Amino acid sequence: MENFADVQYILTSFLMLFAGALVMWMAAGFAMLEAGLTRSKNSVVILLKNMLLYAVSSIMFYLIGYNLMYGGGGSFMGDFNFVLNGISYGDHSLMADFFFQVVFVATAASVISGVVAERIKIWGFLIFVAVLTAVIYPIQGHWSWGGSSLGGLMEGFSDFAGSTVVHSVGGWAALAGVLLLGARQGKYNSRGQVNPILGSSLPLATLGTFILWLGWFGFNGGSVLAMGTKENVDSIAAVFAATNMAASFGAVTAAILTQILYKKVDLTMVLNGALAGLVAVTAAPNMGMLAASVDGFVAGILVVFSIIFFDKLQIDDPVGALSVHLVNGIWGTLAVSIWNPEVTFFMQLKGVLIVGLFTFSASFILWYLIKISIGIRVDAKHELDGVDVHETGLEAYPEFSKKG
Repeated sequence: MENFADVQYILTSFLMLFAGALVMWMAAGFAMLEAGLTRSKNSVVILLKNMLLYAVSSIMFYLIGYNLMYGGGGSFMGDFNFVLNGISYGDHSLMADFFFQVVFVATAASVISGVVAERIKIWGFLIFVAVLTAVIYPIQGHWSWGGSSLGGLMEGFSDFAGSTVVHSVGGWAALAGVLLLGARQGKYNSRGQVNPILGSSLPLATLGTFILWLGWFGFNGGSVLAMGTKENVDSIAAVFAATNMAASFGAVTAAILTQILYKKVDLTMVLNGALAGLVAVTAAPNMGMLAASVDGFVAGILVVFSIIFFDKLQIDDPVGALSVHLVNGIWGTLAVSIWNPEVTFFMQLKGVLIVGLFTFSASFILWYLIKISIGIRVDAKHELDGVDVHETGLEAYPEFSKKG
């Protein structure tokens, strides 16, 4: 029996490490997607943001965030200890658990990067990421995954791999920031009409989407959190298959819908359709292929119309991340009540509202404090020239510049 327990420990720890590595690779996907859907004059800062947000998230979650989320403590937050003090597990490695969880918090931060792209000050952004990953994300995560139900308020809430805990949290934080940041110059005219700002590289954006799709198998499959038995492996395989199906339905639905609406298929909408399906199914990838298919189908519709909706509100989201992660994070979480008879719609709605209200309020206050202190938006001239030259002194493609 002791040897069998060791084997279970090894296999479950390996699952977390391998799945975590796949999720870490999503950082590259976010970077390529964001760089592809924005202008090349801002590409260096976008790549820099995505590199540093991952590093900052890892450091802050190690120093403070992991203990706040998983360190026991009261119903509001875990223990305020440093560097994983006092945490251990009997059935898997602590460091495997930490690594698997830290790549999730970095994913939430990555969502924000795309929404505020092309006009955010890099140090203001990184300060926000530091506080988000050290405090805001872990506190709300403590209520759902960290052993607390916030005094019973989150009792019964179900979110398998983070449609709300990860994706909509990133969306709420980004929404708070973009409301204070404002739209890019020239995005909307005086009559409220949208002036499309085309991205620099659809091949890069497509590559980024495929990388994210691959990483999502780790995101959802690893969230089974056990690989010691045949039943565990069957569960992981089922989650992989369901995750793939949701993305497929999301992509195809967006393709058909844009053909109907615009008489042409919009690749950017198809990419976001796939990602929207992935976000939606994340709350319940263990509910089977039919559930995943419906999740993805609805997500493909929602992402197209919500991108249009945010533009009508003049909320400038260069990559469509609010529509993908916030809107479909909410949809996927609420949809759990359709597939799981043990979960009610009210339980899910209450959880979405509690997490959303906390994250948006805390994020808005933090963004505002940064805005009135060091500022969050680059100068108008810097934005017009491109933030790369002024923020980094580099160009992404110097041989193609006018100076070359």
